[in-house]
Amino acid sequence: MTDRKQRIPPGQRETRDFPVLDLGIRPALTHDNWRLTLCGLVAREVTLDWAALMALPQARIRCDFHCVTTWSQLDMDWEGVRARDVVALAAPLPAARFVTLHGYDDYTTNLPLAALYDDDVLIAHGFDDAPLADEHGGPVRLLVPQRYGWKSAKWLRAIEFHAEDRPGYWEVRGYHNEADPWKEERYSE
Repeated sequence: MTDRKQRIPPGQRETRDFPVLDLGIRPALTHDNWRLTLCGLVAREVTLDWAALMALPQARIRCDFHCVTTWSQLDMDWEGVRARDVVALAAPLPAARFVTLHGYDDYTTNLPLAALYDDDVLIAHGFDDAPLADEHGGPVRLLVPQRYGWKSAKWLRAIEFHAEDRPGYWEVRGYHNEADPWKEERYSE
């Protein structure tokens, strides 16, 4: 196995906790009232409910999670649906190159569409062999392990596809657009 220190990006420290960070808004979501909409530059607008999400192929991954506030937790166990499988349902149009992730707390963040095709990117509904807790974005959040945690939108309600990049909540407040922890892309220049 790789040395744990080699798995912690520059400027980060390992924690064994899973700190809770959010905008201070915790939507009252259940499996019954949660929905995920895929919209924008797509051939088919799709809205998934809980049953539809659970009917898709499920995946389990173990990955590291890095927060811009300088903590990293290693070997986190997640369960969900690979984002690329959800994206395929909507059939993005060729012009779609970026996505905006919308949370039920009105949070937004942006990514290149290509980032959603990585093997470890999940529409996550489980953590550590249990349903994803509310404080961590349950019932469903995005998980993008190769980016700082703010790109892993909690309480996910929509994925909007578009041709141009549209900075989200933290990006317009000075956070780096790419958020690569290995390059310490915390803040814009």
